[in-house]
Amino acid sequence: MTRTDELTDAREEVEALKQQLLQTQRLCSLGALASSVAHEFNNILTTIINYAKLGAAGKDDASRTKAFEKILAAGERAAKITGGMLGMARPKSDDVKATDIVQLVSEVLVLVEKDLAKHRVKVDTRMTGRPQAVVQATQIQQIVLNLVINARQAMPSGGHLRIEVRENTAAKMVEIVVADTGGGIPADQLRHIFDPFFTTKSGPDETGKGGTGLGLAICRDIIESHQGRIRVESIVGRGTTFTVKLPSAATAAQCVA
Repeated sequence: MTRTDELTDAREEVEALKQQLLQTQRLCSLGALASSVAHEFNNILTTIINYAKLGAAGKDDASRTKAFEKILAAGERAAKITGGMLGMARPKSDDVKATDIVQLVSEVLVLVEKDLAKHRVKVDTRMTGRPQAVVQATQIQQIVLNLVINARQAMPSGGHLRIEVRENTAAKMVEIVVADTGGGIPADQLRHIFDPFFTTKSGPDETGKGGTGLGLAICRDIIESHQGRIRVESIVGRGTTFTVKLPSAATAAQCVA
């Protein structure tokens, strides 16, 4: 085997390990939501069962129609949750295309809604327009999910989470902002948060999830592979803001034209 062949094999092995790490991190993030999702499904099933009983006992068309509408709404919500979980759990796809970032972020919010409510975190969403970026959707959803879970863990007594999607036309970027009102990160730690295996978490939270120090490093790697950037700002005692910047699909289309 030539030296070139050895280098090629080594690169392929590194890439395979990298994809395994991405998949493991994705499943780890989903695992942090398992308890809340199970509780939500229990609520959905209770709704379906109760309205099915009401519909069966209904003596007029109006009451039966109302029961069926409630059952349909609950079933559709369950389908959205399972669809989101299954989509996030799938291994990486090479399907890179122009993607509605508002819809992408909204699908993540469906998964985290009950988890955030359980931990007394109020969400403020600010979606401006419907900007698109050329991305691998599951990977970007993994980033948003990771940042949201980190934000929730930074607010153990509850707080406010602000999520924004906007287009920066001057910079030709689509921006995703995830901001919390947690304790913030000291300056001496802030410069290291994207370093592999560095973590600001002292131990597992109540879900049993601690800090591996790989989540943000993986996020930065994914973003840079999309020719994007991630920026962090933090004030101790006031909170932390992450801004993900991805090249606008409109800009890419102009370049092709």
